[in-house]
Amino acid sequence: MSFTNIIAVINQKGGVGKSTTAHAIGAGLSLKGYKVLFIDLDAQGNLSYTAGAQAGGLSALDVLQLQATAKEAIQSTEQGDIIASSPGLSGADTTITSTGKEYRLREAIAPLNGLYDYIVIDTPPALGILAINALTACTDAIIPAQADIYSLQGISQLHSTIETVKRYCNPSLNIKGIVLTRFNSRAIISREAADMIEQTAEQLHTKLYQSKIRECTAIKEAQATRKSIYDYAPQSNAAADYSALVDEIIKEE
Repeated sequence: MSFTNIIAVINQKGGVGKSTTAHAIGAGLSLKGYKVLFIDLDAQGNLSYTAGAQAGGLSALDVLQLQATAKEAIQSTEQGDIIASSPGLSGADTTITSTGKEYRLREAIAPLNGLYDYIVIDTPPALGILAINALTACTDAIIPAQADIYSLQGISQLHSTIETVKRYCNPSLNIKGIVLTRFNSRAIISREAADMIEQTAEQLHTKLYQSKIRECTAIKEAQATRKSIYDYAPQSNAAADYSALVDEIIKEE
C-alpha cells in the first residue's frame, strides 16, 4: 500500500469510547500486518497512556505549533508508533490562531505519506480547532456512538461540521461509518436507538457498521495495564467485536 489511509475517530460527545475505539482499530490493523501510526490530539491523553507513550517528550502540540516535525515527534512503543498528546492541547483554540490553522496537521503529516499503511487520529470531545485539523488531514472519519438519543443529536451536529470542512478544507473527506459502542442488545431502548442511528447513517450517505461493540469490563482492565484488548483478553467480547470491525474497515479499502 503506497498511499496512507488516515482515519479520524471523532465525536464531540464524551464517554462514547472514542479513544478506546481509536486504539482498538490501530492495534487490530497492526495485528493484521499493517504499519500504523497513532496521533493523539486529545489533551486527556488516554490513547497515549494506553499505547505506552512517554510523557514530556515532543508531542502533537509541538507539531501543531510548528516547533517540531511529525517525524521528530514520533515515539516507538511496544504497541507501535505514536505522536503523543500533551496537556497543553486543551488550550489549542487560543494558541493556534494564525491563517491556515486548519491545515497544520495535514501539512505536518504529508511527508509521512506512504511510510504507514494507516494513520489513526484520536480527537478531543469538542468541535474546536483540533477536531477541524483532524478532519482536514484525514481521508476518512469513523464516528463512535452509543445507542441513545443524545448520540443521535451529536451525530447531526458533527455532520454539519464535517460538511463545512468538506466545503472549505477537505473535499475528499469521507464518513466511513458509525460504530455503536457499549452496546447492550438485550435492552429494547438500545435496539430502537440503533435502528434510528442506522436511518440517520443512511441520510448522511454513510452506514452503521455491522459490528457492534458490546459492553465489556476487560476493556478498562486492558487500559489500566497499558495493553491492547487483543493482548489482554483475546477471548473477550470486545476483542471479538473490535476485530470484526477492523475486518469491515479493511474490506472497504
